[in-house]
Amino acid sequence: MLRYFSRTGQVLCLAAVKAGKSVSLVTLADLIGALAKAEREGSLRERIRFYCRPSLLIVDEIGYLPVIPCGGNLFFQLVKARFEKGSMILTSNRGFAEWGEIFGRPVVATALLDRLLHHAIVIPIDGSSYRLRRHADLLPEHGRSTARMTPPAQTEARRRGRQKMQVYRCPAPEPKTAKLKILLCSFSSGENYSAVDNS
Repeated sequence: MLRYFSRTGQVLCLAAVKAGKSVSLVTLADLIGALAKAEREGSLRERIRFYCRPSLLIVDEIGYLPVIPCGGNLFFQLVKARFEKGSMILTSNRGFAEWGEIFGRPVVATALLDRLLHHAIVIPIDGSSYRLRRHADLLPEHGRSTARMTPPAQTEARRRGRQKMQVYRCPAPEPKTAKLKILLCSFSSGENYSAVDNS
């Protein structure tokens, strides 16, 4: 369900769907878990093709959870397969200098960043956490925000082909997240994705 993703991931997903794009939104932990399982079962190539189908793949929460030892290599294979064929948006609360630590090997992180940053727009965001909005009085002064925020809207999901793919159709809620880096990688010609904060 859409509510388990970061607010930034939700808003970017909804903006792309409104623009008529096919979108898949997945956390890095779930993505690498699925790729590792497919590799064990001998179906890695098919799983990578599955993640290459949508015109936009949003990989959410990079750096929140540890990556399994072979995870960086698996993620690199997916990025390589999508390179200059499909767009990606990645959200992270960690800087690029920390990606070697996230993926376990600086060489893998460098190879990933080489492809991801080639056609990318990096958007740093500083703001208060959407999920902590009701407890702002418990946060230090520098962590508070006075921005107006609304709860996320309901979503629908449907099946597409043999694999379950989430399709989101609803108005975009207002974006607010805490210190994230968004990496917009437009590998296809002329595709642009944006989210506007109207607060």
